[in-house]
Amino acid sequence: MANYKKYGKMLAAGTLLASSLVLGACGKEDKTATTSKKESSEKVDLHAKADISWSPILYVATAPTDVVEKKIEEATNTNLTFNWIPDATKDERMIASIASGELDDIISIPQTLMTNSSIRQALKSGVFWDVGKYLDDYPNLKKISQDRREASSIEGKLYGVPFQKDFARGGVLIRKDWLDNLGMKVPTNLDELYEVAKAFTEKDPDGNGKNDTFGWSDRNELRYGSFKTLASYFGVPNGWAVDKNGKFTPEFETKAYKETMEYSKKLYKNGYLDKDFAVTSKDDQLQKFAQGKAGIYAGLISITQLKNMAQGINNKIEIVPQNKIAGPDGEYRIWSEGNGVNGLLAFPKSAVKTEAELKRVLQFVNDLINEDVFMLMTGGIKETHYTIDENGAYKILDNPLWQKEVQGFSGSRPSEITYKLKDADPDKQLVNDMISENDKFSQMDPTVPLESQTRTERGTELDKIIIDATIKYIMGETDEKGFDAAVKTWKDSGGDQMKKEYEEAYKKANK
Repeated sequence: MANYKKYGKMLAAGTLLASSLVLGACGKEDKTATTSKKESSEKVDLHAKADISWSPILYVATAPTDVVEKKIEEATNTNLTFNWIPDATKDERMIASIASGELDDIISIPQTLMTNSSIRQALKSGVFWDVGKYLDDYPNLKKISQDRREASSIEGKLYGVPFQKDFARGGVLIRKDWLDNLGMKVPTNLDELYEVAKAFTEKDPDGNGKNDTFGWSDRNELRYGSFKTLASYFGVPNGWAVDKNGKFTPEFETKAYKETMEYSKKLYKNGYLDKDFAVTSKDDQLQKFAQGKAGIYAGLISITQLKNMAQGINNKIEIVPQNKIAGPDGEYRIWSEGNGVNGLLAFPKSAVKTEAELKRVLQFVNDLINEDVFMLMTGGIKETHYTIDENGAYKILDNPLWQKEVQGFSGSRPSEITYKLKDADPDKQLVNDMISENDKFSQMDPTVPLESQTRTERGTELDKIIIDATIKYIMGETDEKGFDAAVKTWKDSGGDQMKKEYEEAYKKANK
């Protein structure tokens, strides 16, 4: 296990494969090694302090300081080097760095990249350790459920420790103060949700006498913007539908998908959805909501972040979460991202060279799930960053300090489900309860545990065909005929072959 990684070459499955998932300048200086290691040695003292480098994804603007990091090191008996990858550039960095190179001991691969053809090929090519047979040797890793292990596996092999999360975190956040100003109630179905978006655009919800607000704050992706959430409400299957005979249908070939496109197109045409959504980043989407420009946001878990961002700008903001928007048939549905998995903590063989070293890194990951380390990564240092009040509720004491020193770590916890905190903020606790409730009507993606060679090799480019066509339809740049033509292109370019491969894999898995 190297302390800080630079580029070099590695040979896997007879091919020179790129797997450097981090370039650069977000890392910090090397620490002095406290455990001498010989690359050829199979012996690693599991009780000695280990030097471990990690490339996690940074989901906030700035990397945390080393205040909490030092506490994590003490609790896990390690010297750590974090080389943070900004969320906004993770795709480009990881894909571009599929070139010859050494890697950190631990690579965070988010679920969004698990289906990326380049990343998936790297996983399948023997670059990373298959850890499936090791998990049951560790008390916390042993508790990872079988369904989550299967959802994270590729052809029966588990190339990392699954990030565990709730099955479905979808829903909408709505400006409650705007609803109150307009005398409106929290929407419970798609028609009511549309009327709220309309009123937030046309009826001056902030009362400033200006035409400067709109309904949906949205961004330049279908999956994490408004579209995927709305599609769930309309009854669109999560990625694919599979019938009792094992026949697969892609989501965009369903009637409900076209109904979602039409609904979104109407929102866009009337200005109820951000006119600039196609070129808006996640951070800008958050800012538009926090600054009082928009009143609806897809994604329950962002409630605290939005409230924090609004401080000093929009101090009177009130947000109400809603996870129950009924579809045309009156049913509740919400898509599950990764079927309860948020990606992998993967261990490159070029960095973690021996089984003994792997066991030491797995011990570190196991220790991250211990309650004391979980709380460090969630809340920080007790009575400095957070406290537990007389009612047993968790409360952040100083939001700016927490954001500076803790927030970055929270997105890298190996498990979000092992411990459930009672939040002192009633809004956040309501969100937590809704996320748990979502288990009842979350929609799984049947292809998550299945393998398709076409998906691995050309999945990203095939996805782009449909994404582009959907966005063009919403923006009025193409019609149904044009969209259907794009679907045919998708089929002819490998989509039909992908479908066939999924059906074969499904049949094999269900023998």
